[in-house]
Amino acid sequence: EVHIVESGGGLVQAGGSLRLSCAASGFSGNDYAIAWFRQAPRRDRERVSCISTSDGSTYYADSVKGRFTIASGNAKNTVYLQMNNLKPEDTAIYFCAADYAVVGTCRDEYSYWGQGTQVLVSS
Repeated sequence: EVHIVESGGGLVQAGGSLRLSCAASGFSGNDYAIAWFRQAPRRDRERVSCISTSDGSTYYADSVKGRFTIASGNAKNTVYLQMNNLKPEDTAIYFCAADYAVVGTCRDEYSYWGQGTQVLVSS
């Protein structure tokens, strides 16, 4: 059974940094895809970043490109989202989603979701 656990959210001032962690257990021996989404009040859910263990490819939304970096940790099933130069508009609940990898970086759908971690960026 696959379990997704996010951590690392918190309150920071604009210009600060946070590193989110996503631990996706249950994928041992399989390639998998992990994506970060964020949900803010009165805004559509946004796909922030994706990574696939099949080829190591990554994707970033234009809104975070150049500021956020997604990378796998030493543990194969652990992915980090390094968020630098945070802006108030980055405030949202960040969700980690995972599924077995397919061709391409981002899946159209993800079967497994974490509970989310809150990121609040004050100005």
